[in-house]
Amino acid sequence: MLWNWNTVGSCFIARSWRITSLRMFAGTCLGVIFLVISLEFLRRLSKEYDRFVIRQHYTHLVSQPTAADINLRSSQDGKIVTMPSCEMARISNGQFRPTALQQAVRALLHMLQITVAYFVMLLAMYYNGYLIICIFIGAYIGAFIFSWEVISLG
Repeated sequence: MLWNWNTVGSCFIARSWRITSLRMFAGTCLGVIFLVISLEFLRRLSKEYDRFVIRQHYTHLVSQPTAADINLRSSQDGKIVTMPSCEMARISNGQFRPTALQQAVRALLHMLQITVAYFVMLLAMYYNGYLIICIFIGAYIGAFIFSWEVISLG
């Protein structure tokens, strides 16, 4: 493959994706932009799902009745101290393992990201300057929309 600026007559991914007009090529460029934006959306969706699972875990811990609270002996005076389960979660190094269903959803989101990224890479490997520019535009727009979140300072 060589770097090119071909429009009409180009063929991408499959024989059925042959560009026969400038309108079809413009549609292809828009499709590539939206494909890359969807990749950024999937990345953000994956992060948000992880946050959801963690919030769900902490909500479950906090909603546990006192039976879920943990009794600890104070090393100084031998008194029994009741520690809420949410405090115990913080003590246990903050580790948490998702359920099988939660992990299946996480794996599905990961698979979708890999699939979309692979198609974007295949399109880039045609070395068509217009498509590569569309990939850059899609990455910029997608990152602008879906990476706009609160940044922790500490």
